Amino acid sequence: MRLTQSFGSALLLVAAGVAQATSAWGFADGSLAVVAKKAAGTVKEKLNQKTPLSTPVSLGSTDTLKLILTATDNGDGKRPHQAFLVLQEQDSGLEAPFPLTVKESGKAAVQISHKDIPVQLLAATKPLKASVVLASFGSSQGLNTPVFDVKIETDASAPAPAYEKPLRYGKKPEIHHIFRPDPTSPPKVISLVFALAVAAMLPALLIGWVVLGANLNHLSKAIGAAPLSHACFFGSIVGMEIVFFMYYISWNLFQALPVIGVVGLVAVFSGTKALGEVQSRRLAGER
Repeated sequence: MRLTQSFGSALLLVAAGVAQATSAWGFADGSLAVVAKKAAGTVKEKLNQKTPLSTPVSLGSTDTLKLILTATDNGDGKRPHQAFLVLQEQDSGLEAPFPLTVKESGKAAVQISHKDIPVQLLAATKPLKASVVLASFGSSQGLNTPVFDVKIETDASAPAPAYEKPLRYGKKPEIHHIFRPDPTSPPKVISLVFALAVAAMLPALLIGWVVLGANLNHLSKAIGAAPLSHACFFGSIVGMEIVFFMYYISWNLFQALPVIGVVGLVAVFSGTKALGEVQSRRLAGER
């Protein structure tokens, strides 16, 4: 008796599992209507989720396509979480979904006209494949089945729909860059003019130095008091001129800046002591 009860319970569990596994979404009472504004009459067709319509439905520029159906879950009318009518271009596979307005009882409807369809699909040369998509949370299997084809009829008096394909990443033609030439120094003629102008001022500078009271006889005393400071300070001045000359003929800015920094530090530290020694002799009245 226990074996019979156990076997019967197992059969009930298997039957419940099979029933749950075969639960799926579908639709009933499906109908399609194409309402024409200019021409009299309305084309109506009954829809079946297992067999799509054999002939395409024509949709003119002023027509409206109306789809009505009842969504069912395992045969019972129910509202799914997702309900769409999807139009697909056959060559490229481009799709455009149109959501259905669904009630709690499963009654669903959608209306489509030319202004609702993307221009890529309006320009299609083949009929568009229309599919009904129903799905929801839970174990019920969703539905994605073609139900009919739509042939887009354009207005002969209006320009044909056209669009430019979007730019996509891919292999592009080889590009040959033409770079701007590197910056060069001023013409040598201009540089020579300024160099001669500076050289011409050197005699005037020496004459003015002597007239203003340069004490050349203090040279040995200054070098004896601070030999390293005076030598480094004078060397830093000469070194800075050499750096500028090298920058003019061959060096770039990144080569010249570090050397300028080092020479500048030497000039600051050595010049402080060298000029301090000169000031001490001036305060003592020796110059």
